Amino acid sequence: MGGVASAVAAKFAFFPPNPPSYGVEVDGEEVGRLIMTGLPRRASAEILRLRTRRGNDIIAMYVRNHSAALTLLYSHGNAADLGQLCDLLTELSVHLRLNVMGYDYSGYGRSSGKIAILILQPSEQNTYADIEAVYECLEENYGTHAKDIILYGQSVGSGPTLDLAIKLPNLRAVVLHSPILSGLRVMYPVKHSYWFDIYKFMDLESFFSLQNIDKVPRVTCPVLIIHGTADEVVDWSHGKQLRELCKKKYEPLWVKGGNHCNLEVYPEYIRHLKKFISSVERASAVRNELVDSTSLLDPPRISSDHKELRRSSVDQKDKPRQSADYKGKSRQSTSLREKSRVSNDRGEKQGKTIHHSEKGRAIIVQLEKPRNGIDR
Repeated sequence: MGGVASAVAAKFAFFPPNPPSYGVEVDGEEVGRLIMTGLPRRASAEILRLRTRRGNDIIAMYVRNHSAALTLLYSHGNAADLGQLCDLLTELSVHLRLNVMGYDYSGYGRSSGKIAILILQPSEQNTYADIEAVYECLEENYGTHAKDIILYGQSVGSGPTLDLAIKLPNLRAVVLHSPILSGLRVMYPVKHSYWFDIYKFMDLESFFSLQNIDKVPRVTCPVLIIHGTADEVVDWSHGKQLRELCKKKYEPLWVKGGNHCNLEVYPEYIRHLKKFISSVERASAVRNELVDSTSLLDPPRISSDHKELRRSSVDQKDKPRQSADYKGKSRQSTSLREKSRVSNDRGEKQGKTIHHSEKGRAIIVQLEKPRNGIDR
C-alpha cells in the first residue's frame, strides 16, 4: 500500500513540461552570461545556473526592480517551468515593486536531476536542496537576507517554501498559493501523516514525519493564503485548514470561482498581494522605529542630567543674590557660603557685582579670583 500510494502521490507532485519550454545557452555578447532561448530577451532578467548540495545544477531567473526593498522567492507548481512563468515573474516584479527570484526544481526545465520518487533519492528532498541553493545565492550574490525575503509557494511549491520558512526565524513573510496539506491528502481524505507521503521531513527531536500541515504552525512570520473556491485539483479545504494553523494569520484571499491554475487573472489577486506587501513593509518600519527608540534610551538620561545641571546653575544665580543681601542661610551651600566670606573680604563693591551678574558662570569666575589671591 505504501509504495503504491507513494508512486501515485509522486505522479501528482512532479509533472514537468516535456519538452521544456525554453533552452539555455551562453550569451555571445557578454562573457559568462546565460540567456534563455526560445523566449523574448528581458534586460531586467538575469539567468543563473546553481549547484545544489545534492549535486544537481538548477536554472534560476532573477528579475531586478531598482525601486525594490524586498525580494520574492517564487516556487512554482507541479506542471510548469521557468519558460512558462517568465512573463508572470516579470509582471509581479513590476506591479509589486519587488525583486523576484524564480527557479526550476531538479528535473524541471533545463535543471538537471531526477524527478521520479525513489526511496534512495526522493525528488521531495531535491526540492528542499533546490530552494536552499537559491536562498544561498540571494545571500551571497545579491546581499539579500531573510528579513528582506518573502517566500511564495504555489501548489506543490508550498512544500519547499514551508520547509525553508521554518528554518528562517527572521523571514519577512510567506505567501501560499493553492497550497497542499500533503501530497497524499490531495488524493485521499487521510487524517494522519504516513512515512510514504510527500512533503514531510523527519523531526530529529520527535522522530515523527512532518508535512505541510505540521510545518505551517512553526512559521513565525505573517502568512497569506490564496486559494480558489472552485479548485478541482487541490480542494479549497486545504487552504482553509492551513490558515487555521498559522501563528500569524493575514486576511486570506478566497477567489470566488477560481480554480487551480487561473487565480492570477483575477483583479483581486494583484490587489490583495499589494495590500499584503504594504502591510509587511509597514510592520517592519514600526519594528525599526522601536529598535531605534530603544537604542536611544541612554541619551535621554544624559539629557536629563544636563537639565539638572542647568537647574543647578539657575539656583546658583538665585543664591548669590541672597548672599549679597546676607539672607537665605538655610538654602546656601557650603561652597556658596565660603564664596560669600571671600566676597566680604573683598568689600561691598563685589557684593554688588554678584547681585547684578546675570550668568551663574560669571559668578563662579568672579568668586574664584579672591580665593586664588588668598592662596598666594
